[in-house]
Amino acid sequence: MLFLAAALLVLGILSGTVAHIPLTVSVFSAVAICGWLLLFAVRERHRRNR
Repeated sequence: MLFLAAALLVLGILSGTVAHIPLTVSVFSAVAICGWLLLFAVRERHRRNR
């Protein structure tokens, strides 16, 4: 759960600075965060099904 909170914090920071950074950097950051959250969700689901 702490990892999810950290991801949301990073997403909030990046959302605040998205107007000041190039579009490619913000898209790459968004894809990286989404991938990390997806990996977290898969791991949690796998752990819960054991």
